[in-house]
Amino acid sequence: MHDTPLIAMLVGGICLAFVFGMIAQKLRLSPLFGYLVAGTVAGPFTPGFVADAGIAQQLSEIGVILIMFGVGLHFSIGDLWSVRKIVLPGALFQVLVATSLGLLLGWLMGWPWGSSLIFGVCLSVASTVVLLRALEERRLLETRRGRIAIGWLIVEDLLMVLVLVMLPPLAGLLGGDSAEGQSASGAEIMNALGWTLGKVTVFIVLMLAIGRRVIPWVLERTAGVGSRELFTLAVLAIALGVAYVATAIFSVSFALGAFLAGVMLNESKLSHQAASDSLPMRDAFAVLFFVSVGMLFDPHILIEQPLAILATFLIIVLGNSFCGFIVTRVFREPLQTQLTLGTGLAQIGEFSFILAALGVSLGLLSEDARNLILAAALLSIIVNPMLFVLLDRWNAQNEAEIRVAAESDSEIDEDDQLPDRASIPASNHIILIGFGQVGSRVGRALQEHGMPLVLIESNRDYCDDAREIGIPTILGNAVSTDVLDDANLGSARALLLTISQSLEAGVIIRHARETNPGLAILARAHSSEEVAYLHKAGADATIMGESEIARSMCDSVESLVRLAQRLEAANRPPPDLDAQAGVQPT
Repeated sequence: MHDTPLIAMLVGGICLAFVFGMIAQKLRLSPLFGYLVAGTVAGPFTPGFVADAGIAQQLSEIGVILIMFGVGLHFSIGDLWSVRKIVLPGALFQVLVATSLGLLLGWLMGWPWGSSLIFGVCLSVASTVVLLRALEERRLLETRRGRIAIGWLIVEDLLMVLVLVMLPPLAGLLGGDSAEGQSASGAEIMNALGWTLGKVTVFIVLMLAIGRRVIPWVLERTAGVGSRELFTLAVLAIALGVAYVATAIFSVSFALGAFLAGVMLNESKLSHQAASDSLPMRDAFAVLFFVSVGMLFDPHILIEQPLAILATFLIIVLGNSFCGFIVTRVFREPLQTQLTLGTGLAQIGEFSFILAALGVSLGLLSEDARNLILAAALLSIIVNPMLFVLLDRWNAQNEAEIRVAAESDSEIDEDDQLPDRASIPASNHIILIGFGQVGSRVGRALQEHGMPLVLIESNRDYCDDAREIGIPTILGNAVSTDVLDDANLGSARALLLTISQSLEAGVIIRHARETNPGLAILARAHSSEEVAYLHKAGADATIMGESEIARSMCDSVESLVRLAQRLEAANRPPPDLDAQAGVQPT
């Protein structure tokens, strides 16, 4: 049999992630927990199948690239610039505090100060993937809370880029192996720092000056060809290509390079289509990221060093959270922003693993220290979704108090406002899901006829279009039960699903039917299989686009035939009267 570690990693990782993800979902846990367990099962520290950890790490990097590219597609330079006053000092303060706490813990465990310092830095940077997943699930990416969180992550990424570049020349000074890193002079250190900052600056300037014109131009020209395959390839080529160039030439992280590529493409009208086309691959490779994290975890350390793991875990969860909470409070952000950012920072991820691996290779970190980081990181990634669930419940219980307090202090941001219930019909109304090419026509027609209506849409531009014509709109994903409840689902008359994703539609229909058994549900489908699936989920009726097109074309053909017959009759020469009378021509 051929040696195929890449195929084995993909098959084993995805299959195990699916199995354990489903089990976690059935147990009402986050699927992330299942993905991490799948990685542990596929790792070298448990019996049975062992996947290639190196390949898994590279595949997970693709997931990080696609995730950050997708996030960039929803952001503009103005969005990030608007939160600079809070994220720059805030991220610096949080990294400094977490690093100091880690340094103190390392010193208490008898480690050299250099090892303790690197250990602390590893505990200070949150995982991009974990935080983005939490924000996306709660439709917070395009709110002020989301912008602050993303800006915070970008500052942390830039700091870690500098650390990764500066660490090798400083290894000897910090107590590393002389064979791996020699002690550098002050001039050499400053030269390395200046060179790194210069390359990062050049990359950002090039992206702003050239990338914001070239990248949208390439995608628009590709779209003009009319090939969906080429358009999808163009999206992937831009995301992966820019990220790779950023790392290979400018020493910028994959994540930051991909994010800036997405930001540059944000100005194109095709940005939403690009995000949609990259979504399946993004989700698949993001899962492999969590699998790769689980593969690094050695369960034995939980028994061998439980107190050290607990202390490390508390620094991550309490130390980082406290810093995020305090900074946003000092800047007088709303309470929900304080709690959201504090909860989001209560975990570490990909940069911590990269930095720990470099520390081990330079002789700055022991294997035990890296195992502590991995174990605490794994626990923090498992606990973080649970903390967000607790935060969601607290928000639901204190919604009224939060709004009153925020309004009294004039702190509430227009993007973070809870749905305006005064504008949403209380009962006997229609809930419209989606405002794309189909939904916008349906919504306008219902609005013109004076039908009580509320729209649920995840695209901010579409929401703005709907609000302009007076349709009450909720920005969010209707798969979330909270979003549907905001639309007064229990007292609605009908539910119209114009979205093309049948799987998501099925989830929405099942929840709607359980909440409101008498609800009339009409859905959109693209095949007979989807029609059967949606009816089984609880839809009363479905409209298959292909059938309607065929019916319309048949009607059009009949009309054309009748028109052709009339034209033929109108252009036919007059009858020959002599011939009809039997007169023979002379």
